[in-house]
Amino acid sequence: MRGTLGGHRRNRLYGRLDCPSARRAVARGHDVAHRVFFADEPAAIAAGYRPCAVCLPEEYTRWTSRRNVPTTPRPRTPKPNSPPSSAC
Repeated sequence: MRGTLGGHRRNRLYGRLDCPSARRAVARGHDVAHRVFFADEPAAIAAGYRPCAVCLPEEYTRWTSRRNVPTTPRPRTPKPNSPPSSAC
């Protein structure tokens, strides 16, 4: 038995096995090598995965509300070999 939830190892997210977004990616041949399966949601969370916003929108909303998301954007770092921008 694979489990009731599927996930993506690199993106660290999990969702339903019938998730439309995951099905499209698998149909295109993407993500197959990075698929993981979980018996249930607590197992996925314990492994450090987040819920899918497409197939688990309520769980995703709860997850985002629990995170400490900075309210200000991070400062941009200049690209190597690029001249500094002129400030007005």
